[in-house]
Amino acid sequence: MTQAQTSAFADFTLSSALLKVLDEVGYEHPSPIQAETIPLLLQGNDVLGQAQTGTGKTAAFALPLLSQLNMQQKEPQVLVLAPTRELAIQVAEAFQRYASYMDGFHVLPVYGGQDYSGQIRALKRGVHVVVGTPGRVMDHMRRGTLQLHKLSTLVLDEADEMLRMGFIDDVEWILEQCPADRQTALFSATMPKQIRQIAEKYLNKPQHITIKVKTSTAETIRQRYWPVSGLHKLDALTRILEAESFDGVIVFVRTKTATVELAEKLSARGYTAVALNGDVPQNQRERTVQQFKQGKIDILVATDVAARGLDVERVSHVINYDIPYDTEAYVHRIGRTGRAGRKGDAILFVAPREKRMLQAIERATRSKIELMELPSTEIINNKRIAKFKQNISDTLAADDLQLYREILEQYQFEYNTPALEIAAALAKLYRGDKALLLKKEAPVKAAVDFSDDRQPRQKNRKDSRNRSERKLNPLEPGMQRYRIEVGHMHQVKPGNIVGAIANEADIESKHIGRISIFDEYSVVDLPEGMPAEIFQHLKNTHVAGRKLRISLDKDASVDDKQDGRSRRKTGNRKTQRSKSKAGAKRSQSNKQDNKQANKPDK
Repeated sequence: MTQAQTSAFADFTLSSALLKVLDEVGYEHPSPIQAETIPLLLQGNDVLGQAQTGTGKTAAFALPLLSQLNMQQKEPQVLVLAPTRELAIQVAEAFQRYASYMDGFHVLPVYGGQDYSGQIRALKRGVHVVVGTPGRVMDHMRRGTLQLHKLSTLVLDEADEMLRMGFIDDVEWILEQCPADRQTALFSATMPKQIRQIAEKYLNKPQHITIKVKTSTAETIRQRYWPVSGLHKLDALTRILEAESFDGVIVFVRTKTATVELAEKLSARGYTAVALNGDVPQNQRERTVQQFKQGKIDILVATDVAARGLDVERVSHVINYDIPYDTEAYVHRIGRTGRAGRKGDAILFVAPREKRMLQAIERATRSKIELMELPSTEIINNKRIAKFKQNISDTLAADDLQLYREILEQYQFEYNTPALEIAAALAKLYRGDKALLLKKEAPVKAAVDFSDDRQPRQKNRKDSRNRSERKLNPLEPGMQRYRIEVGHMHQVKPGNIVGAIANEADIESKHIGRISIFDEYSVVDLPEGMPAEIFQHLKNTHVAGRKLRISLDKDASVDDKQDGRSRRKTGNRKTQRSKSKAGAKRSQSNKQDNKQANKPDK
């Protein structure tokens, strides 16, 4: 299928409410996948799309589906399946954002680790769109709390990722329960055999779309990222501005309101910053850009729309305060620096849930974005001292100091105060309540530590296959060891287990401890104090097509006791012989279980 030659979103038959939002978020022209997908979904076709994360596919399916909603119907009309809770939340937020001017619209994200009662109440009140992970969606369907008899469209987002995480059986079960006359859209970065089989079986004459990303960035642009989110962004931005040697800076944010708010906050911190957005009158916008070119303004806080076509030689830094919606927007943004062979710097702030977009940007630009080192307190203080000294030198070079010399000479004579003491007092008077130096503090660390493959690092994890290795690694404080009934013979990988538990138990993957995989089962270390509801839910969670059937690992408790005895120097044989017969029987039983269940791989 050839790429649709659509010049603007207004060319689609989208509602005025959606077009108004698109103008606000800075969408002017549809990305390739949006240009091809939106008309097809509006016409009622099934779609099979092959596209990477970051190509704008969320808007590609969300916009046409929102346009066709029956706002009077309270039963779910759209179901979106996503592999992770982070993606489910992200897609739900996108639906909510696009539907800002659709009165009465309701979207509900459902995922494991969240209380059932809140989700059930929302479903009873009525929702138009449900976005969820396969396991939790399937649970609600079996409970009867999620009714899909009036479902009009089902979207499978990142299907290959759901296959990798072992959710494909759940997905097929859900597909079989949905109305036969539904519309289906399947999106996947790759098309392995199983995904193609699902498309052939469950999609009705789908229209095929393949998007090849061909974006690139100038080699003269140094690209860095810093993991940070929420209120910490402003502090990180301020520290970067203090430490980096810059000329002109463009800071990109997503909304018009954010441009004004951030510009005001930067101005309050002593920077000459001005907001630039679509609401700024054209004559004022031109005047602002001219002042920026002349160096009267150092920082522009802008949206994508406002910065289109902006070509200013002195732009040394582009800072993505808010990560862009797609990879093309990123390339456009950072293209404001490093022009005509000049060097430039591009810095990207990445929240924990936005790490997938970081990966997509790297794939699209075919370049690795390096983790930047946020300047230390010492570096910032040295910079401040140097700047303070330079201000003194600049002031001494002025010609209008005679009056002040006379006043200070009078003060020194009257109060017999050394000149250095007077200068120190004047410096403090000049600074006011604003401290010159930052206080000493612990080194600043990233909010999320990404490894080379951009997945959060997992500490103390090994794919152990024998009993002796487990004995060398006792439980860490605050952890509990569990057994799950899936192992090597089921072709499970540590990543499958991490994905399932992180999504269904709402545990950050970095808090999941050691995973040891054996032939028929595995053991995993999790934080103590797991709520009973989550424990029961994990029993029925599927990995590699099998239920986890999670339980406390008896063998681990025996090992821990034995490790404890070996570390205690006060133990003695008489105390051990005084154990009850019942205790001795339990110990013998556990030893027998260990012998059978923990045979190492041969």
